[in-house]
Amino acid sequence: MMQNVHLAPEADEDDLYSGYNDYNPTFDTEDLENDVAFQQAVRTSHGRRPPVTAKIAGTSASRPLATGFGAKSTLTSSMGRPMTGAIQDGVARPMTAVHAAGYTKTAMRGSSFDPLGQARGPAPPLEMKSSDSSEEKIRQLEKKVNELVEESCIVNSCGDLKLALEKAKEAGRKERVLVRQREQIATPENINLDLTYSVLFNLASQYAANEMYAEALNTYQVIVKNKMFSNGGRLKVNMGNIYLKQRNYSKAIKFYRMALDQIPSAHKEMRIKIMQNIGVAFIKTGQYVDAISSFEHIMSMSPNLKAGFNLIVCYFAIGNREQMKKAFQKLIAVPLEVDYDDKYISPNDDPHTNLLIEAIKNDSLRQIERERCVEVVKASHYVELANDLEINKATTYLRQQDFNQALETLKMFEKKDSRVKSAAATNLSFLYYLENELAQATNYADLAVNSDRYNPAALTNKGNTVFANGDYEKAAEFYKEALRNDSSCTEALYNLGLTYKKLNRVDEALDCFLKLHAILRNSAQVLYQIANIYEIMEDPNQAIEWLLQLISVVPTDPHVLSKLGKLYDNEGDKSQAFHYYYESYRYFPSNIEVIEWLGAYYIDTQFCEKAIEYFERAALILPTQVKWQLMVASCYRRSGNYQKALEKYKVIHRKFPENVECLRFLVRLCTDMGLKEVQEYTTKLKKVEKLKEIREQRIKSGRDGSARSRREGNAGGDSGGTKGERLSAKLKALPGTSEPYESSSSKEIDAYYVDPLGPQAERPKTAARKRAEEDDFADEELGEDLLPE
Repeated sequence: MMQNVHLAPEADEDDLYSGYNDYNPTFDTEDLENDVAFQQAVRTSHGRRPPVTAKIAGTSASRPLATGFGAKSTLTSSMGRPMTGAIQDGVARPMTAVHAAGYTKTAMRGSSFDPLGQARGPAPPLEMKSSDSSEEKIRQLEKKVNELVEESCIVNSCGDLKLALEKAKEAGRKERVLVRQREQIATPENINLDLTYSVLFNLASQYAANEMYAEALNTYQVIVKNKMFSNGGRLKVNMGNIYLKQRNYSKAIKFYRMALDQIPSAHKEMRIKIMQNIGVAFIKTGQYVDAISSFEHIMSMSPNLKAGFNLIVCYFAIGNREQMKKAFQKLIAVPLEVDYDDKYISPNDDPHTNLLIEAIKNDSLRQIERERCVEVVKASHYVELANDLEINKATTYLRQQDFNQALETLKMFEKKDSRVKSAAATNLSFLYYLENELAQATNYADLAVNSDRYNPAALTNKGNTVFANGDYEKAAEFYKEALRNDSSCTEALYNLGLTYKKLNRVDEALDCFLKLHAILRNSAQVLYQIANIYEIMEDPNQAIEWLLQLISVVPTDPHVLSKLGKLYDNEGDKSQAFHYYYESYRYFPSNIEVIEWLGAYYIDTQFCEKAIEYFERAALILPTQVKWQLMVASCYRRSGNYQKALEKYKVIHRKFPENVECLRFLVRLCTDMGLKEVQEYTTKLKKVEKLKEIREQRIKSGRDGSARSRREGNAGGDSGGTKGERLSAKLKALPGTSEPYESSSSKEIDAYYVDPLGPQAERPKTAARKRAEEDDFADEELGEDLLPE
């Protein structure tokens, strides 16, 4: 311990001020000019130090410190300052950096100051990750699973439920593969729970959509029991819906209540819907008191029409009349949020909905509502608004096809001011025109024109009435006047084109319809009229071109397709004609002309077996005409099936025992086949031919008598002659008894048989055929828009 203790010398014992003149040579600035190391440091850059040359002796090793009475010695650098990290005066100097920040030797040798290293240029490109890496494979698999789920939902919305289910199953399989791969390379915490939830939820939904309820419930159970899915409990609503469809009402109520417990009160609308389902389930089980509790809660929180109506039903079931009244008051207090113009118009073809609307659209409550509304407006300052309301009311009646109410409403305006009177008279004229009461239509058309001569709708309707009376020149003048008042009146322009067609001014008619086509680019009626005019002008190529445009607008119109087939047939293009005739038959298999053409086509092409199908359909449509049944038998005979032909002829003979052609074929077939019935049919044939001769003689004598009576001026004879001519016309197409019979003539088609008992029954006209015969939409499009202009 005594090694570090230094005693002061006795000589200095009395010198109390010794050591005050001692100073550290580091602070000696007088000899700095002669200090070589210092001068060298000044001349060089910052921080560069010369080799260590001690001015005074010193080492890096620590020395024993002197006492307070002894001389002190410290470690110094070559410049005389303390070394870094040395201890001076008992305090250690902190360590410092060897180099200053941002300064290097390279930077001092002619380079610019660049502490951020920007002069080194852009960073090298990133290395591409290999597609074979496990992470990349997992990412691609996850993307594929998402795509399958989306495709499943889209296919379901398109109505293909089976394909949607298959895609949902495939997504489930790939998602399980994805989970296994993630577990192999990462911890279970990295599994994408959202993807798993969406896959399972979609799979359960697709099972339910395909009515595979057991599989759907199992899949929902997997989600619900997994605690990692935070919102899985809400799916118990879906499980309750499935049980409700299965009529397992107790379980449905149980799951609805479990779902209700797990849905927070912030989701008010969702909770109301679940409560409504619970009430409906209670009604199904006959627990009306519990159902009332649910519906009362709904009507107090968020009233709606369904809950109010069900509440009334429940009170009716338990016989509580007072509560029924209160529930009804709550029901009528619910806002309808329905447009009054459309609430009594059926949105679909549901017979139950249509029956309900029919029952309520004119009941006593509806009448009170309508009367009060109009009376309140009439009593106000807005009288003109009341008139407009009445017009709109009549229009609503028209939409509901209640023409009588519409007529009564419009007749109220006969004594009103001119503007309202013109609008009401226009609609009345239109209604009477639709009902084919031309006299009334003309009267109201005149009233509308006299009230407002500049009303294009009134002028158009006036032109319609004149058109219906056959005065086409005058009708054209009214249409032109309507166009002068309003050049955008497309109804007047269309009807003017029809009028020019009636007047055989086809060039002017074509000009009208081409102008209309520029306004209404996709109007099927305009396109048809243009094609029809080109057909009248004997330009089949242009007619075909416009009809092709027409079928792009209405691709399923059988009349247009048959018209195209007819034009191609006239041009000699049998393949195209067959295509369009067949398409027309596919959309409307009751057009006799199309059926006859297709049957004749197969006979011409030696496919008689295929022609049988069409002639059998024609016989089914027109069972009283023997022609089509004879055609069927003829096809059997031509195809070599004589037994079938014989059976068919026998059936025809039983239905039409006096048909000569049928008996001739029976005689011929029985002779060729060596049957015993030949004698029987021969006898019958002779009797029928004799009866035919007697009829012809009667017709001839009747015709001669009618000619004499006409010459004598006998009025009674006129009618008799007319009747005789009609009878002659009925039978003049019958073949003569002496005509040769050909059993295998290649030209025989058997397409023109005539029933000897009377004329062929007039076949029913289809809507498309009727349009073609009645000048192609003329009657349909002469009407004017109901709304006043």
